[in-house]
Amino acid sequence: MERNRWRSSASMAAAAMLLIFLNLSLSTSSSGDILDSQVSVGRKLLQAKQSCPLNFEFANYTIIISQCKGPLYPASVCCAAFKEFACPYVDEIDNEKNDCAATMFSYINLYGKYPPGLFAMECKEGKQGLACPATSAPSSSRFINCTLDGTVQLPKPQGLAL
Repeated sequence: MERNRWRSSASMAAAAMLLIFLNLSLSTSSSGDILDSQVSVGRKLLQAKQSCPLNFEFANYTIIISQCKGPLYPASVCCAAFKEFACPYVDEIDNEKNDCAATMFSYINLYGKYPPGLFAMECKEGKQGLACPATSAPSSSRFINCTLDGTVQLPKPQGLAL
């Protein structure tokens, strides 16, 4: 009697394991194609951006960190410090083909421990964003336009979106 109980338990366990493996193999093969295509699309999108030609890792963030302090983060002080830091790099940050804006913001947030979207929510000067001084011709002033997620979204005509 004890032997039959053990055999029936073992056969039920084997049947359950077989069903689990069968279910896993079917679900992997049917959704694997979908997952593979999504992964390859993601890789293509990531490969579209070139790495930033600037090394923001060792940039001097003192101007921002020393002036823009919490818990209140005064907009006038933080935005002025941000412009002083970012405007010299406006041409590189403005280039939508590289990842300079995202890289710069990741280091600003790393070193300054700022809340997400701080500069995007506080720093506004107009429709095009923060005005940077002209780099060459007097009429060619550039703009830094911060977005909440720190991505580049270029305003029309010329501008920088971070």
